Amino acid sequence: MAEKVADTKETKSAVGSGEGHQDAFREGILQMFRPAVEELDSKALSVSQVELREQIDKLAQDLHRLSELQEFPIDLEPYVKKLMNSRRRVMLVNNILQNAQERLGRLHQSVTRETARRKALLEPSEFS
Repeated sequence: MAEKVADTKETKSAVGSGEGHQDAFREGILQMFRPAVEELDSKALSVSQVELREQIDKLAQDLHRLSELQEFPIDLEPYVKKLMNSRRRVMLVNNILQNAQERLGRLHQSVTRETARRKALLEPSEFS
């Protein structure tokens, strides 16, 4: 009976350390892929913002051409101005988001380095 209790404790201990290794493995995989995912996310954001800006420019040009072709011109100038104002605001928000994303990336790297440094200080050395 005492052997079963001892075996159970050893098994639970081994399972617990196995879970710790799995967590460390998962965290390692996440750390390995995180920069690539963040870079792809950043590029996708940049591309979508450029495409939005191009579409706004194209729409403004189309509206301007349309107003020139009308026999009885409709005053589309206020709408073109609104579009250009929206374009400017989109660009400003995009710049703010990019700056914030860069800051968060640097902060994340700093936190990761500090966490690793502290973890190394707290864990007993294998050679001790």
